[in-house]
Amino acid sequence: MKPETIQTLHPTSGKTNKLISKEKYNLIRENLIAILINRELKHTELMEELYGRVKDTFEGGVQWYGETVKLDLEARGIIERSNDKPQRYQIVEKK
Repeated sequence: MKPETIQTLHPTSGKTNKLISKEKYNLIRENLIAILINRELKHTELMEELYGRVKDTFEGGVQWYGETVKLDLEARGIIERSNDKPQRYQIVEKK
């Protein structure tokens, strides 16, 4: 049986979207959201914490999947990046 996939989105129009494993997407998504609950982090901090959480059980490039899913969550309005330098990421507050 072929594994389920999900078409990711990109916050910048014209950029290529990726078709990835739904199981891997959900795992990375859950971890990114859990990491960002009630705080904001710089990109490097976010990816380092993600790597630390899943590196022992995740098959594939944690950084690549992390970046792909992070961009998808931005495109879906679930997380946002600040305009600060360096940029920081946080969960979008529900209005």
